[in-house]
Amino acid sequence: MLWTQAIAATLEVTKANVARFGDQFPHVSNGDERYSLNDNTDWTDGFWSGILWLSYQYTNNSLFRDAAVNTVDSFRTRMDQQKHLDHHDIGFLYSLSSKAQWMIEQDEDARALTLQAADALMKRWREQMNVFQAWGPKDNPDNGGRIIIDCLMNLPLLFWATDQTGDETYRKAALIHLEQSHKFLVRGDDSSYHTFYFDQETGDALRGGTHQGYRDGSTWTRGQAWGIYGFALAYRLTGKVDYLETSKRMTRYFLERLPEDRVSYWDFDAPVDSETFRDSSATAIAVCGILEMLDHLPEDAPERQPWMESVTASMQSLIDNYSTKGKPDAEGFLKHGSYYVRGGLAPDDYVIWGDYFYLEALMRLENRATGYWYEPQQSEQ
Repeated sequence: MLWTQAIAATLEVTKANVARFGDQFPHVSNGDERYSLNDNTDWTDGFWSGILWLSYQYTNNSLFRDAAVNTVDSFRTRMDQQKHLDHHDIGFLYSLSSKAQWMIEQDEDARALTLQAADALMKRWREQMNVFQAWGPKDNPDNGGRIIIDCLMNLPLLFWATDQTGDETYRKAALIHLEQSHKFLVRGDDSSYHTFYFDQETGDALRGGTHQGYRDGSTWTRGQAWGIYGFALAYRLTGKVDYLETSKRMTRYFLERLPEDRVSYWDFDAPVDSETFRDSSATAIAVCGILEMLDHLPEDAPERQPWMESVTASMQSLIDNYSTKGKPDAEGFLKHGSYYVRGGLAPDDYVIWGDYFYLEALMRLENRATGYWYEPQQSEQ
């Protein structure tokens, strides 16, 4: 009942948001508990589409479907115009919009659009370094040799494209980037770098760093959560046990450092006092990743029960202490998400990816949906 009631609260907010947002896309709030909106120009816009598709799957309510299809049409225009696609987050944009429609409805136009998205992501491939460049144009002096841990969540799009077309190019590039991420983004103590730099001419590894974390050597909690989930998905899609073990180790690191209320601060190394920001979105992402990882563990695995108890405690805390349940005029599901603390951008606000992963986590716990990162048959297990 707990998960059902929490899902019901998100559905009420989403119904109201369909009318509030119209053809625009929510991004973050800025201290006013109102989402800033854009015309499908940001890296986060797929999460609104994903919320709509999850809501439709759960309710079969055409209001959610019509709004979700409208977002896919917007993503088709974005692709046709080749606007705001010069980054690695193509998987976030199109896995949760057009690929979701394909998975739910087997819509051929949605499938074709998602394959276009995979091709757009392949334009980010940098063979000299064997990575997908995260940000900026090729040969950019600041970002030309840079990868970020978030990209793990964009790679499933490429595995899907190979499954759909038989073209191994997508999968081969994804596998190589996975190996580079595994080798250079995960540190020896099972913490993670947010970003890593390579020499653009030689491909040599240079150094780890951060963009949104506390400092270069710290562990940004959302990055750690991306790693938990990304390597769990990598195991599903490749069958490589190293990736499952990495997801487990990163999970242990994350859970052991949660505060008493089981919801993470924004960086595990940031000094903690009464003013330190949380990141409810990092905890929601981590929960989804841990649930994905637990799917692959045997029933008698010693970690299964304590980690499931920890996940349940975190979700209970998100519902009781961070959600907007009981506030019908709320625009977000979760309070106290953080976007870019050091930059002063939405450090303690609604963030649309937090809302998406919170809903996905609730539906996973209710065994109703697992998101749109892979199709059921897209597994090596």
